[in-house]
Amino acid sequence: MIYISTLTKVTIDAFMSKVKTYINDQTQLDIIEKAYNFASLMHAGIYRMTGEPYIDHPLNVAYILTDVKADYETLCAGLLHDILEDTQVTKEELEKDFGSTIVSLVDGVTKINKLNFDSAETSAQIATQRKILVGLCNDVRVIFIKLADRLHNIRTLWVHPEQTQKEKAKETLDILVPIAHRLGMNLWKSELEDLCLRYSKPDVYFGIVEQLNQSKAERDSVVEEMKHRVSELLNQNHITHEIKGRAKSIYSIYKKLDK
Repeated sequence: MIYISTLTKVTIDAFMSKVKTYINDQTQLDIIEKAYNFASLMHAGIYRMTGEPYIDHPLNVAYILTDVKADYETLCAGLLHDILEDTQVTKEELEKDFGSTIVSLVDGVTKINKLNFDSAETSAQIATQRKILVGLCNDVRVIFIKLADRLHNIRTLWVHPEQTQKEKAKETLDILVPIAHRLGMNLWKSELEDLCLRYSKPDVYFGIVEQLNQSKAERDSVVEEMKHRVSELLNQNHITHEIKGRAKSIYSIYKKLDK
């Protein structure tokens, strides 16, 4: 059996180092660390099905959010996003420590997590449920956190039974991927699509992987080299230009072949 490559373990030090590349306010940095310590304490002794301490999940969610340079309130909410749902901490208690804005973001994610999308079968039902999800979010940052939450969960979906894998993959492709697309979250969208294909149609996924015979990093490198060569040629001829290019994702190749 072939598996998705092992994820690099995220540590609080690695997370804070990445945060400090774009957040310099010491007060905000202190609040982020406070949120991590609080979440770590509240989730102490709880483990995920992967065998990792539960705090690894919210920490990974917050780390993913740094990809879009999320502000300190979003990062704190990412670290705390399961507190109201999985612990005895109340909104009032959380607000006392972290303020109303962060609690509002956490509460928004909690409300989304209570939605049941399993019954959506037709395109009309799927569209309606997508609208319900978006309608619950008074702040777009709630959606960012939910997308980061789902991305990390999909990255570790291998630990669940096959039926659960397929259900989560379908729900993600139907509901969340289109939202990521509309928000311009192309890197997250692409990874979600690839991983969902891996779990919903593993034979198709690995068939394409074998035919490609290259990792995504290698394909990206080829594209970058091609862009560099074309740019040099245009510069030599004094042509003003802007070049964009990307390697096709596995899901994108699947959709092309499917047509």
